[in-house]
Amino acid sequence: MRHRRKTAKLQRPAHQRRALLSGLACSLIKEKRIRTTLAKAKALRPVAEKLVTLGKRGDLHARRQALGYLRQKAAVAMLFNDVAPACAERQGGYCRITKLGPRQGDAAPMAYIEWVDIAVAVGGDDDEELGAED
Repeated sequence: MRHRRKTAKLQRPAHQRRALLSGLACSLIKEKRIRTTLAKAKALRPVAEKLVTLGKRGDLHARRQALGYLRQKAAVAMLFNDVAPACAERQGGYCRITKLGPRQGDAAPMAYIEWVDIAVAVGGDDDEELGAED
């Protein structure tokens, strides 16, 4: 039974899981939206929301805690300068997970995870950007 078991193990030992979530969190902070498997997105959401809470605190200790987890100074700077101020009005629920279809290779369920309060420029619709008419 999985009573009170909160952590998804993602088929990895603890140090690999921590490194994976750290890399995903850095990518989410830098790219504003990433495409990953649904299980990884669900495991990433609480990590990302705790990092935003650190960013909203904004003191030196919070910055050092975030740097200890993320290990990238550029990602920490973006977290504290861009992401946290955009989420300042919100009390929680900073991330949104949007389910996609299954991945073609192995049929793993895929999902987008993105920030709720930060607009993301979605590529792929070049006709609207160029002003082309039908």
